[in-house]
Amino acid sequence: MDLFNATKNANILPFDGEVKYYGSVINTEKAQHCFDQLLQNIQWENDKAIIFGKLIITKRKVAWYGDKPFDYTYSKTTKSALYWTKELLELKKIIENKSGEKFNSCLLNLYHNGDEGMAWHSDGEKDLKKNGAIGSLSFGAERKFLFKHKETKQTVSVFLEKGSLLVMKGTTQTNWLHRLPPTKKVKSSRINLTFRTIEI
Repeated sequence: MDLFNATKNANILPFDGEVKYYGSVINTEKAQHCFDQLLQNIQWENDKAIIFGKLIITKRKVAWYGDKPFDYTYSKTTKSALYWTKELLELKKIIENKSGEKFNSCLLNLYHNGDEGMAWHSDGEKDLKKNGAIGSLSFGAERKFLFKHKETKQTVSVFLEKGSLLVMKGTTQTNWLHRLPPTKKVKSSRINLTFRTIEI
């Protein structure tokens, strides 16, 4: 199922979850400014994962911010949140107003080019609020994003524009996997902000 031309704000999943794609919520000029500021001001570090007992260092870089120094564990590694920057707080307010959701933390990803992506996974870590919303804001290179149902294997794709917002909520993480597939067509960088709620 291809949703490159998805109706804005409609649920793009056919069943067992809720994902809304709002399209661009930040204009092109502002989106480029945000990209530049995030690239310079965020404390980026290479991501780490423990796979089959072996420590893997990714080319992709990440950062973890929030209301408090929340611990967040995924891929068997734990991060402690830094306090929000001014830019992140402004962006959080924008997507909270657009989505009607509230968030207390944000995991940021920096993909240097299309060679870097994300394998199939779901964000169901115990630190996160169960069935809580995740708001994904994209800057820089535009990329294809995929969903796959865990049982039926049905797939859904959406093209994430610069300055766009995608919100996953409800039982999406329970029933669906998602990924950012690598592509040779993209030569430029992408920054993705995934606003989340840590269970307090």
